[in-house]
Amino acid sequence: LLPNQGWECDLDHIDRIISKEEENAHDVSTKVVRGIVVNNPSNPTGAVYSEEHLMQIVKLAEKWNVPIIADEIYGDLVFGNNVFHPMANVASKLGYTVPIITASGLGKQYLIPGWRLGWLIFQDSRHGSIQDVKKGAQRLAQVVLGASRLAQVVIPAVLDPCNESDVAAIAQWKENLYTQVEDQAALLCGLLKECQGLEVIHPQGAMYAMVKIHARLFDEDIYDDVSFMKLLLEEENIVVLPGRAFGMSQEEERDAPVFRVVFCAPEDVLRCASERISSFCSRHAL
Repeated sequence: LLPNQGWECDLDHIDRIISKEEENAHDVSTKVVRGIVVNNPSNPTGAVYSEEHLMQIVKLAEKWNVPIIADEIYGDLVFGNNVFHPMANVASKLGYTVPIITASGLGKQYLIPGWRLGWLIFQDSRHGSIQDVKKGAQRLAQVVLGASRLAQVVIPAVLDPCNESDVAAIAQWKENLYTQVEDQAALLCGLLKECQGLEVIHPQGAMYAMVKIHARLFDEDIYDDVSFMKLLLEEENIVVLPGRAFGMSQEEERDAPVFRVVFCAPEDVLRCASERISSFCSRHAL
């Protein structure tokens, strides 16, 4: 990912990875790269990808004949003028050249994460590339019946309300929720910007933000994301997740260490957390 470009995917890097794997594969059965997963809006970065960038991802997938798994659990939870573009819509505009498997659910957009209720939507390519994949997923879905019936009953009412009053009520509820989440994001990010040695990358959506650690501005006890996280927990009882928890390499973290924060907590909790982080940064600043 490219933090200085809104956490967009480094498409050249992905292309090189796939190219290298393809060279080492003897046939289809030994092919390592089987698909591209795109999480938009993003956890952990809070990025919301433009339609143009999503089109570039689709074209890359077409080049290498791989499907795209679109993790869109946060749906249209975006801030300001940012716009959520479903990957399936983008692929359809490009002529259905790439199959899209969209994963979504009620957990994040409707605040019922513990129920773990979601779904997959299969949009095949014009070549019928994933017919067998869809059949296999349907068989697996019949093996484990773990979703709550109570939550399942809600799905039609939420996704396809039967009257105008329900449509209006759901729209108003989502608008209020999204406004509240955006306000909480602005509050926490604004407070963290004042912390010595930190640089906040403002989120465009979802429920998270990434914060850069300028390790050179801290004492020798803080030299990367993990050391920052451990000391913050020990000294201030605040938990953040280091960038390495999301697959960033040690080399990437050494050059530009980051950590993730969540801004879904009440205002007083966010203020208390930011005050503790500020105290911690001041204590270890050079």
